[in-house]
Amino acid sequence: MKKCAFIYNPESGHLKNKRLIYKMMDVLKTYDYMTDLYKTEYPKHAEKIVKDLEYYDLVICAGGDGTLNEAIEGNIKRERRLLLAHLPFGTSNDVGHMYGYSKNHLKDLHMLLKGDIKNVDVCKINDKYFIYVACFGNFIDVSFKTPRKWKKQYGRLAYIYYGVQKLAKEINTTKIKYTIDGEVKEGDYSFIFVTNSSRVAGVNNLYRDVKLDDNMFEVALCKSKNRRELFGVLSQLLVTSIDKIEGFEYYRTNNFKIEFENISENSWGVDGEEYHTKSNYFDFTITKEVQMMLPKKNFNKLFEDK
Repeated sequence: MKKCAFIYNPESGHLKNKRLIYKMMDVLKTYDYMTDLYKTEYPKHAEKIVKDLEYYDLVICAGGDGTLNEAIEGNIKRERRLLLAHLPFGTSNDVGHMYGYSKNHLKDLHMLLKGDIKNVDVCKINDKYFIYVACFGNFIDVSFKTPRKWKKQYGRLAYIYYGVQKLAKEINTTKIKYTIDGEVKEGDYSFIFVTNSSRVAGVNNLYRDVKLDDNMFEVALCKSKNRRELFGVLSQLLVTSIDKIEGFEYYRTNNFKIEFENISENSWGVDGEEYHTKSNYFDFTITKEVQMMLPKKNFNKLFEDK
């Protein structure tokens, strides 16, 4: 039999339900996998588990986008990489939706095990890897400061409630100088998004024709300076993509650097988790060193290599 490591975050979704986990073990057995369970117990634990694992034919990471981020960090730090897979059990599950998963966890597991292996671009901000988004600016702390008890009770509505509270505050802009494909520019911006995803913060088709194996990521810088301008931009996001909205500067690149005028006290949001650093310089790069098993549902949309 093949060996599978099943890493799960008990704070995510239905993963407190042991009966569901045992049903998943039965499904894995029908696909000829002998499975070992690993439960995360503290922040960054998934990273440590993956980094220290013996060899497995497949490592399934069950949890939210942040748990997947930890697993990828741990895998990249290994000498011998493992084949990773993701099962979404978080609150927003942006990555899971992009991959084509449903809300039926057993169905998703079957989809995964009938899937295929792909090389997936993984982005990096300085020394921190991310699978789908690094963002900076107003209200981005909603993803990591919304109280956990709210998320457990209200799901995605908790983010909306916390975000509405934040919208009562004024919009702040940050002065930056950035280099894009060798060209130096500067300006004042309220938001910075660097992404490798068609879905961010629950908004589908944020960008058109995003590929996960093209060695490129998307950059969007928002110039809204007050709440009226911001609401105008957000309303347009519901009907069109970022690259068509006047309030954004948009690029597709693999060569992007930012320098802040001053060291910011605010944190970045990286795959839904907080990333705080004392640096005022940020270099964004990309690596193609990660292999993942994925359901085939969205391959035609997400990969150049069909």
